[in-house]
Amino acid sequence: QVQLVESGGGSVQAGGSLRLSCLASGITFRLYTMGWFRQAPGKEREFVAAISRKGDYTYYADFVKGRFTISRDNSKNTVYLQMNSLKPEDTAVYYCAADSAAARPTQQREFHHWGQGSQVTVSS
Repeated sequence: QVQLVESGGGSVQAGGSLRLSCLASGITFRLYTMGWFRQAPGKEREFVAAISRKGDYTYYADFVKGRFTISRDNSKNTVYLQMNSLKPEDTAVYYCAADSAAARPTQQREFHHWGQGSQVTVSS
């Protein structure tokens, strides 16, 4: 079965950095578009970033452009989210998502496989 396991979350002060990883199994990883979404307390889950199968196209929410970078290593079945210049408002549970046919990779309804999430807490 498909498994997506996030790691790398934690607590950091504002201005700090974290790198999230998502290890995929049960899929042919190189054939899947991958995405990161987040959900803050009391808010709906929202798009953060996505990357195409070969990694040649990336997509970002406006609020992370210039601060976050999504990348993937198809030899390791892993997608990454490098988060720099973190702000308290970045505090959320971050979810990894995968889909083989995501036509609109900024839309969470396009993704059918999800990880359990990784908590990121940014203090001021």
